[in-house]
Amino acid sequence: MTEQLTHTIHALRANDGHALFIDGVWRPSTGDRLLDVIAPHDEQLLLRYAEASTDDVDEAVAAARRAFDEGPWPGMTPEDRADILMAVAKRLEQRLPELAAAWTGQVGAVIDFTRKASHQVPGLFAYYADLARSYPFVETRARPAGGAARIVKEPAGVCAAITPWNAPLVLLCYKVAAGLAAGCTFVAKPSPETPVDAYILTECLEDAGLPPGVFNLVTGGREVGDHLVRHPGIDKVSFTGSTAAGKVIARACADRLARVSLELGGKSAALIMDDAPLADVLPSLVPYSMPITGQVCFSLTRILVPRGRHDEVVGAYLDAVNGMRVGDPFESGVAMGPLSLERQRERVESYVARGVEEGAHLLRGGTRPQDRNRGWFFEPTVFTGVTTDMTIAREEIFGPVVSFIACDDEEDMIAKANATSYGLHGAIYTADTERAEHVARRLRTGSVAFNSMAVDIAMPFGGFRESGIGREGGIEGLENYLETKTLYLSAV
Repeated sequence: MTEQLTHTIHALRANDGHALFIDGVWRPSTGDRLLDVIAPHDEQLLLRYAEASTDDVDEAVAAARRAFDEGPWPGMTPEDRADILMAVAKRLEQRLPELAAAWTGQVGAVIDFTRKASHQVPGLFAYYADLARSYPFVETRARPAGGAARIVKEPAGVCAAITPWNAPLVLLCYKVAAGLAAGCTFVAKPSPETPVDAYILTECLEDAGLPPGVFNLVTGGREVGDHLVRHPGIDKVSFTGSTAAGKVIARACADRLARVSLELGGKSAALIMDDAPLADVLPSLVPYSMPITGQVCFSLTRILVPRGRHDEVVGAYLDAVNGMRVGDPFESGVAMGPLSLERQRERVESYVARGVEEGAHLLRGGTRPQDRNRGWFFEPTVFTGVTTDMTIAREEIFGPVVSFIACDDEEDMIAKANATSYGLHGAIYTADTERAEHVARRLRTGSVAFNSMAVDIAMPFGGFRESGIGREGGIEGLENYLETKTLYLSAV
């Protein structure tokens, strides 16, 4: 553990037993269950904190309800809300080293990555501050029958933001920055394994002058999340996590027709076309087939290759992966840290065993590194001989496991790319831009990158089919938190 992370945790306002932030006040939980945050690279205890009770959740929702129904936030001008969002962005910018250390310490993502990726956090608040100033919240339209109508975009209301452990603060800020720009109020519940980032964000929101009750933080596990999702005071639920959990949440929201957006799992494909130069393929394919030790929803875990190029592509990929350094994620130059949770490593091991049982060829990896006695490390793992009906080709493993799938031609490649219940992301590698766009339009997936890996906070991100409902990022991310009202004006 670095000195930076140790200092950050000791200095948290939540660290004196006040694990909750409700109605503008840090306060202790009324529950008696304690949760531990364990560093996955060395299994040391980072933080012990109290889980919220259902009574605490009720108080948080009530505070957010008052802030929305009676408070100033929804009625403020977008420009005034934008000023506060920019103040949040500046405070987050000042704490970037802490954010990177917290991400690495709790999740095991390597520090070289988290130092770069953490810039998205202040970037999201700055982006939505700028968008709030320019977005047409009110639009007047002429009516064919005469007169006019005014189309008003209003905040959706009190929102529950529930986020996972793999990229905890980035995913929370996609929701909170956009929703606050829209005028919504929030009750946030981060993953129980990764609360530190949310504590830092809450401190920044508090210091920026956000009115009491606009943002509330409750910590805890599944019971806390379930109570929050089903609470009648919640107007909208925004969830990022597994498809299985997303289905449960969708059913709960359907019972009362609460608004819901879901950013769920993926089984993304990289299509290596017959004309793709390998020198242009490997720099983005290798790191983004196993980002954060494969624990990212848009990981390019299925690599589709022409049969005639199969051995060439696999050989080059294998050479690159063999050069990846697995080790302490706080050390610069390390390419892959541990899996984030002990149960996650057990899950990955079970999928590797299933792949072997079903006839796939385990080319490398599939085991724990021999030189790592502590921590939840796992070797980068590559399968060949994978077919679309195999479990490792169909289900999201959420680990450093990549499957190579051979294809006969372009049509076969498109069919195999679409042979999944998911549809989150994908990548196409080809020297022909026109061909890339043609193929991309036939893929049933929410985004496609050409000869690269791209996720941009100013662009919409989300999936088709079981990869979710709705979009985060971009203008669409703001509109996720808006309702449309039509005002019929007097006829001329």
